[in-house]
Amino acid sequence: MRVDGEGESPFRRHARQQSGFCAALGAPFTALLCRVLADSIPAASQLGRRLDAWPADPNADALVLRIAGGLHATVLAGDAPALAELYPPAPLPDSDRLAAAVGPVLHDPAFARWLESAPQTNEVGRSGPLAAGMLAVLAATDLPLALFELGASAGLNLLPDRYCLKLGGTTAGSADSPLTIQPQWEGQDPPDVALRIANRAGVDLNPLAVTDPTAAVAMLAYVWPDQPERLARMRHAIALAKIDPPLILAGDAAAFVEANVWPQRGVTTTVFHSIALQYFSKDAQGRIAAHMARAGAAASPAAPLAWLRYEMADPSNPGAPELRLRLWPGDDRLLAVGHPHGSSLKWLA
Repeated sequence: MRVDGEGESPFRRHARQQSGFCAALGAPFTALLCRVLADSIPAASQLGRRLDAWPADPNADALVLRIAGGLHATVLAGDAPALAELYPPAPLPDSDRLAAAVGPVLHDPAFARWLESAPQTNEVGRSGPLAAGMLAVLAATDLPLALFELGASAGLNLLPDRYCLKLGGTTAGSADSPLTIQPQWEGQDPPDVALRIANRAGVDLNPLAVTDPTAAVAMLAYVWPDQPERLARMRHAIALAKIDPPLILAGDAAAFVEANVWPQRGVTTTVFHSIALQYFSKDAQGRIAAHMARAGAAASPAAPLAWLRYEMADPSNPGAPELRLRLWPGDDRLLAVGHPHGSSLKWLA
């Protein structure tokens, strides 16, 4: 077992740290679950040995959230009734009782597949900050957007025009949508312009198809179970996406940008991503930045390029993500800071 300077494996320290983040973000059950996972997985078990010897950074891999997502999926599928009894909206359980219910699920050999890939939160609340950034792009260029999302998963954040977006005093998107996204707002309103999208596409290493019931369960599973408003938002977004699913390609984000992103006359080519960059390799991050600079050098007022990022300034210390916009021709601006799930935004532009 790998141990750190305090005698505990990196995984277990990571799980406790994530517990603190969940508590601070209003998810007491998920915070308790992370603590239970840190405390109760036997170090001598096959799972414990694998987690304690994890070869990469468990924080960067969101390792404990992979486990939490798998547990939630098992509950949603009806395959763990004893565990389901303890999940919200039930009262917060005793940690020993939760550990006893979690154990049989974790040590089922089939559960190991949940360790293989990073969580795909599809956090639709982030469409609020992202759409505000898109309005800033539209106001600056007066051209419809050609959207390219990196780390798109199922592409729910490629569809802001299908949601009713209430961004301070600015309303955008579809007024009659069954899904309203209204972050708590501070500062001036974003530009009051029409949200015009010419086309959209995304990329993900492991795209989830909204028309696949198994994928829909996975999308819901990565939402923390003690935040029912996020779960309701996800269900509405999945239903809207099923009507006309966005194009999501399977592949590497850097290769996707290099193959597809170049300024085009009559649209603002807009690359965006949200809480995704931390999951890309350093090589991929460098390639994306290098290609955007090359493509930006070819941009013009008739064929502009935008790069919109809603990302943590320090991925090892999740706090207030920054909404940044780089425009070609133009400059790089900090537009806003907000909540990791998009529930609040302080507009700075």
